[in-house]
Amino acid sequence: MDIGQHISQRYNQELEALRNRVLKMGGLVEAQATSALKSLLERDDELAELVASSDYAVNKMEVDIDEECAQIIARRQPTAGDLRLILAVVKMLTDLERIGDEAAKIGQYGVKLAKKDTVIEMHAELSHLGGLVIQMLHESLDCFARMDAEQAMNIVGYEKKINQEFNSLSRLLITHMMEDPRNVKSVLRVTWCARSLERIGDHAQNICEYVIYLSKGKDVRHANIDDIRTKYFAEDE
Repeated sequence: MDIGQHISQRYNQELEALRNRVLKMGGLVEAQATSALKSLLERDDELAELVASSDYAVNKMEVDIDEECAQIIARRQPTAGDLRLILAVVKMLTDLERIGDEAAKIGQYGVKLAKKDTVIEMHAELSHLGGLVIQMLHESLDCFARMDAEQAMNIVGYEKKINQEFNSLSRLLITHMMEDPRNVKSVLRVTWCARSLERIGDHAQNICEYVIYLSKGKDVRHANIDDIRTKYFAEDE
């Protein structure tokens, strides 16, 4: 998708500035999610508190960029690819803000877990799940930056692996809770952190679907991955 084909240079600049602001918001959200995971794994209560209280910056960016989209629609009355870009941005804002919310939740639970004497021995499992999620988020944002629908299609497939990791970890946590009921609160908090990580993966998948929408002009939400590849990518192979 090329956003540099308008007669109005000012319009080009507005669209490029919009995309850059979304990427800046995405970078902030990615940093929050990474810090949230780090605080959880390292039992760093100060970092966890910082993450838990820093989502205001993401919220402000969401409101500001949403307003910018509304102004561009009012001034430029975009059509075709330009309209798809703005619609995708509006949808992405919601997903990015919710990723920030999930990171803040992990921070909140992380503060309480860091202060517990009992350590839930799930470091490796959480680290693996979290690593997959952060990688998916990073690559999703990179796909948007490059408007790479083919890579976005590949990243959509990560969600299945993340779900498997989450389900496996959930079973381990349930077993741990049954074996030692004294740790029920701590286990539940770890479970909620894992759920937040899994949800971040869901939002990253949504970003990839918006990239495919921008490139192919087709809404692929709720569609089967194999069907998407067959219908919209077979001709490119």
